[in-house]
Amino acid sequence: METILTYFETIPSLHRSLILVGGLTFFWVLESGLPLYRFDYKKWRHAIPNIFFTLTTVAINFVLAFLLVKSADWVMASDFGILNWLPEMSIGVYLILGVFLMDFFGAYLPHYVEHKVKPLWMVHLVHHTDHEVDTTTANRHHPLESVIRFVFTLAGVFIIGAPIGIVMLYQSMSIVATQFTHANINLPKKVNRILSYVLVSPDMHKVHHHYMLPYTDSNYGNIFSVWDRLLGTYMELDREQIVFGVDVFPDPVENGNIKDLLKQPFQKYKKPTIIPETDQS
Repeated sequence: METILTYFETIPSLHRSLILVGGLTFFWVLESGLPLYRFDYKKWRHAIPNIFFTLTTVAINFVLAFLLVKSADWVMASDFGILNWLPEMSIGVYLILGVFLMDFFGAYLPHYVEHKVKPLWMVHLVHHTDHEVDTTTANRHHPLESVIRFVFTLAGVFIIGAPIGIVMLYQSMSIVATQFTHANINLPKKVNRILSYVLVSPDMHKVHHHYMLPYTDSNYGNIFSVWDRLLGTYMELDREQIVFGVDVFPDPVENGNIKDLLKQPFQKYKKPTIIPETDQS
């Protein structure tokens, strides 16, 4: 465990890039051979806007990375934050607890807030207007959202008192986890269910991409499903009933065009449709 922490404290940018590209390639091949949904689309053409937004996310995080390093160094030097205030623990517990808390402040919390605050929802909308969710959808985030999520992650470093090794470990795990949960892979329902007791499974996250409320406002987790279960935002919907997209932004051409997607946060807010309780599974 000490070796893992040491490695991620100084992980080269090349290795981080290999994690991103390697994970994307692995799940791309897997979903091509074992697809859950038979989408009527040209896979490469669909991937172009998603990869564009993945690259903008990488660029923004690269430019702002020095803030994470400086903040992590400060909390360790100042003995500040939750991890530094707790009694001494084993390195294994330290790593797991650190990643667990980073998953809340860096993923669950901003995701929840983005769905509840209208201007932020319009920014996050870019992620939800994909009509064919696959592994390339994972990092389809408007540049403004990349900045918003970075701010939450930065706040998490201060609150948690996370060293840079835990921050880099969390971000690496987060990349692979989100590629996995968005991947269009036919994982058996039983395996999905077992995974979802602790981790976010593909079926669990795809419920979040259903085109109508209340399912869109559920299952916010990224790595761990525990946050949704503890905080009452966990929901289930059979995979056969899921329809991807957002009902009030239904144009697949507009939702697949980079120029239109960049302007999407600045459109007029449209109130999402809520499925009547009698029609919910």
